[in-house]
Amino acid sequence: MGIIWTTIIGFVAGVIAKFIMPGDNEPSGFILTTILGIVGAFVATYLGQALGWYRPGEGAGLVGAVIGAIIVLFVYGLEAGRSRRAI
Repeated sequence: MGIIWTTIIGFVAGVIAKFIMPGDNEPSGFILTTILGIVGAFVATYLGQALGWYRPGEGAGLVGAVIGAIIVLFVYGLEAGRSRRAI
């Protein structure tokens, strides 16, 4: 159930993160944004467990997932901007 809950929270976090951090190098598609949000939720969950913020099996909350999604969107924006300049 933890993976399903993290996926749902990540979906919501991806949408919220896109509204917080819009930009030209950010993904414009709804599907890609939500996938990056889900990845951000997993990053926040495992990072929080590694730092001792969450117990094993406990997922990141909405705030942690939004922060993780913003970090993933930021890194994606850097990579997308760099690959556009290389072409």
